[in-house]
Amino acid sequence: MRRLLKESVRGAMRVVERAGVLDALERLDGERHDVLRVLTYHRVAEPVDLDLYPGLISATPSGFARQMEYLASKWRVVSLPELLDAFRMRAALPHRAVLITFDDAYVDFEQHAWPVLAGLGLSATLFVPTAYPDRPGRAFWWDRLFEAVVRGEGTDRVETSLGALSLASAAERQKAFERLRSAVKTLPHRRAIGLVDEVCRGLGVTSHRNPVLGWDSLRSLARAGVSICAHTRTHPQLDQLPEDEAREEIVSSLEDVRREMGEVLPVFAYPDGRFDDTAVRILGEHGVELAFTTRRGINQMTSAHPLRLRRIPVWPRSSEPILRAQMLGWMAKLDRSAFSNGGRGSAAIAP
Repeated sequence: MRRLLKESVRGAMRVVERAGVLDALERLDGERHDVLRVLTYHRVAEPVDLDLYPGLISATPSGFARQMEYLASKWRVVSLPELLDAFRMRAALPHRAVLITFDDAYVDFEQHAWPVLAGLGLSATLFVPTAYPDRPGRAFWWDRLFEAVVRGEGTDRVETSLGALSLASAAERQKAFERLRSAVKTLPHRRAIGLVDEVCRGLGVTSHRNPVLGWDSLRSLARAGVSICAHTRTHPQLDQLPEDEAREEIVSSLEDVRREMGEVLPVFAYPDGRFDDTAVRILGEHGVELAFTTRRGINQMTSAHPLRLRRIPVWPRSSEPILRAQMLGWMAKLDRSAFSNGGRGSAAIAP
């Protein structure tokens, strides 16, 4: 049913585009000064890096280049400092304002995304889980699971606290991975990471490649104009942590960015888009002025909560008509499942 809905919406977008309706709607929507659109990317890469979970690829390098050329020609890409000033001064944004953000600071941002952005004179914001730069062997839990379960060899089953999982075929390995991934996302953080550790040990996978940019690269990108901001330290789901641990993750990540970059912008992105009132309160207590969720939609500057800002996720199937439609105010109300990637909802677009 979901697949049929997606295909129906994509087909409708093609018809709407050919009929010129999108052009007309964009002209009307673009006259508004009170709307902020925020695009969310994770990775820009070809799906050939078999050791990393491919579900976080937002676009191929060529697809990303086409999207940025479109934005450069039709929209006004704003920088994070510009956005901060607008919020602080309650000032209007430019017509057709859009902010480009990347979560997790994968190395392919520097390899594939930034050259395109820099070549077009576009700014971007990079949210960094600060315990990962320059830590060889440390990898995100979803990449660890993918490498051990999907890419592993030499065994046809693994014993876990969820029970025995068959790994006898590629299809069963993928099924086991999806089951484990779903379980991790519902467990309290310590139990979730314990499950990942248990599976990796059981499959004999004890070392991993760290896919996150190092601090020297991040400093170089900052000098070139990229805004570097905090994304916690270890990328936990904040709504699955006790308050003291959530505070430690948030505050330490802000301190890490300040120590390594010389300054820290009072801006934050919730890992996996997950947050609760406690996390929002902690951010406010420590001077954070803007925070980004992964709740799908656009933001009315006059009414948006600055610590609960919505974003628009970009995925490989985000064709130009779909991307254009999602940036319109009226389309943001459409059922989020029509645009989701692989069934991930708008509240949890990360792994």
